[in-house]
Amino acid sequence: MRHQQVPAQVEALDDERGGVTVFVAVCVLALLGIIGLAVDGGGKLRATERADFIATEAARAGGQAIDPAEAVPGKALSVEPQAARAAAHAYLRSAGTTGTATVSADGKTLTVTTHDAYATKFLSVAGIGSMAVTGHGQATLLHGITAPEGP
Repeated sequence: MRHQQVPAQVEALDDERGGVTVFVAVCVLALLGIIGLAVDGGGKLRATERADFIATEAARAGGQAIDPAEAVPGKALSVEPQAARAAAHAYLRSAGTTGTATVSADGKTLTVTTHDAYATKFLSVAGIGSMAVTGHGQATLLHGITAPEGP
């Protein structure tokens, strides 16, 4: 058998064998990362919207705790702070979340803040298992016959 000499150009090509595979693997990982950020970013936005909704509804529920001793005789329209906070916390518990409820000094505004977490789908692979989510809601007592009057 005769041995043929391989040209130098062919040897150089053999040295780069598998280079495209590494490039494709890096590109696929980058694309999966981008898709993961889009999916989990959108999921966190939905979770934040839900937290805001729950906080607003809890504030509305607490706003129903009007102080009858002041409202019935027409002296003032304000919430009973303890009852308003209790109603807001009851709503938060029924929604499966936690939070805080505060009543303004004049008793006309109830502010609720919720605290929850979004469990990631893709980013858990990168070690990010959950992201904190906070929601804010506020209810202000208004009264009036034909149009609401300010607080």
